[in-house]
Amino acid sequence: MDDRFPYPRLTNPGALARLGEWSEEVYRDFEAVRDGRLSEADFRAKYQRRTAILCLDMTGFTNAAMRYGEVESLLRIRDAQTVCVPVLAEAGARLVRAFADDLVALFDEAPAALDAALELHRRVRTYNASGLAGAHPVECCIGIGYGDVLALGPNLAMGDEMNRASKLGEDTARANETLITQNVYDAVRHRPEFVFTPQNTDDLAFPYYLVTARPAN
Repeated sequence: MDDRFPYPRLTNPGALARLGEWSEEVYRDFEAVRDGRLSEADFRAKYQRRTAILCLDMTGFTNAAMRYGEVESLLRIRDAQTVCVPVLAEAGARLVRAFADDLVALFDEAPAALDAALELHRRVRTYNASGLAGAHPVECCIGIGYGDVLALGPNLAMGDEMNRASKLGEDTARANETLITQNVYDAVRHRPEFVFTPQNTDDLAFPYYLVTARPAN
């Protein structure tokens, strides 16, 4: 017990690791950084990796649960996963994780993530048109970030670009939209098959763009 904070604290790395957020090794390294035994630069050198992050969120999940029932809303998640996971695999995602009505996929490069996003929207539209989705079609929105992140946690991506991609995909994008950060735009702006439209950033502290396929001539 420390007189500066006279209450119990959970500091055992093994016990903390059982929470499921980070590994015991990561907790030990955090402790070493806090104690000055490991520099922040060395910590970053160990865990940092340049990554493109695609965050896909299903739209209308809460409303679907209230309107159609919990099981039907969960079936919509299942439908989205059956359609979207093969797209991410084909596009070369090196990690795909599901959480509630979200999918997170990691790519080595931003162009691959953007190509996957547009194909995801196309496949979802095709699935809805097929009649397999029943009366409650699947709709998704996507945010993409790109940059140096820390390969920590279940998604192996923690940092500013992960936060931005999540904000765009989960809170900002509407159904069938793909929004990208400035870093992604800088990496793919040369692609003539896409239209990049800057968005009003009054509600966010960073610039972002709406991406659409350029209409065929």
